[in-house]
Amino acid sequence: MTLSRGRTRRGMTLVEMLAALLIFSIVMAATLKVLSAESRSFQLGSERIAMYQNGRFALNELEKDLRTSGAGAPDMQPQVVYVSDSVLMVNANYWTNTAGDVEAVYYNPDAPDSAVQAMKRTGQITIPYTTTAYPDSNYYSGGVNSNSETILFYFRVDSSTSRTGDYLLFRRVNNLAPEVVATNILRTTGTPFFQYYKVRTTSAGAQSLDTVPQASLPWRHSVPIHLSISDTGTLARIDSVRAVKVSFTVSNGRLGTNERFRAVSRLIRLPNVGLVNTKSCGDLPIFTATPAAANGFAVDGVTPVVRVTFVRSIDENAGELDVQRYVIWRRLSSTTDWGDPYVTVPAGSASYTFTDGSVSSGQSYYYAVAAQDCTPSLSALRSTSMVTIP
Repeated sequence: MTLSRGRTRRGMTLVEMLAALLIFSIVMAATLKVLSAESRSFQLGSERIAMYQNGRFALNELEKDLRTSGAGAPDMQPQVVYVSDSVLMVNANYWTNTAGDVEAVYYNPDAPDSAVQAMKRTGQITIPYTTTAYPDSNYYSGGVNSNSETILFYFRVDSSTSRTGDYLLFRRVNNLAPEVVATNILRTTGTPFFQYYKVRTTSAGAQSLDTVPQASLPWRHSVPIHLSISDTGTLARIDSVRAVKVSFTVSNGRLGTNERFRAVSRLIRLPNVGLVNTKSCGDLPIFTATPAAANGFAVDGVTPVVRVTFVRSIDENAGELDVQRYVIWRRLSSTTDWGDPYVTVPAGSASYTFTDGSVSSGQSYYYAVAAQDCTPSLSALRSTSMVTIP
């Protein structure tokens, strides 16, 4: 039998192995490059979605809260408190933690007590970018503290980033700690964060919205009592605000070529602002307190002053609950005519002290006080004893 020899198997040469490794490396490099590009694209896409959601969430939060502005607020409490390019402050009965508050927009049993009622003067806060403290009065409804809390939105520079143009959007309720609503916010070029619109009535009685000039801002409700006699003219122009346009640009938080931007904007109407509660003022206010006047000196120890003190009217926290302010007169002891009122003091306290620094040494004065309701009607005047300036 004849045996045949098998062919000798031949291995790869070094040149072939190097060529194979080179081709493999090229293919892997191309594959990794494609995968890296896909990963970077996916990451940027995720950041873009988060960026859109960030902007949309901020706008939704602003609209949800601002549309309740003025809702459930008693007439004496301002509906819009302060407006500027970066700050918007309103009052509203936004939420409650008790089922009995039927005027509240939302019910949240977990809401803290300090966030479901109006702030008092003892718990004032400073309006951002100002030195103004708010509130300047206590506000009552039905003899108890108002259930309308203060809601504040403001933009502030984000000091945690390397870029000076980054902002944070904050929300604050009453004097609770501010909460961050949105990050990675920039100004939209040439556009304010808040642009306001006011109501304008034509000679024919038709109403329309006009833009509030940015140069005229900020506006503040400087009259303590809303709808009071002095709450008119330029002092009451903030009461004409009916809408706000919110505009800003959101970014994905990256720098350089990986940064992405999206400008967002929304017009938010304030449907409750400008509405007033129907109130019926009946009899004249009952004011039985006897005011007292005493001479003294100002804090400098040199300037003479007179301090007039009195307690509130019965109808301020009971009875008809319609006292809005107290009117004070002053006259020299040599006359019997009280003339025009000297000054008014907004209601909202259990007791009052008015300091008169416009007195002259050697003169004797009388002061008189009357309570005024929403009619407006005055109670009988209650006079002090004569006070002489040394």
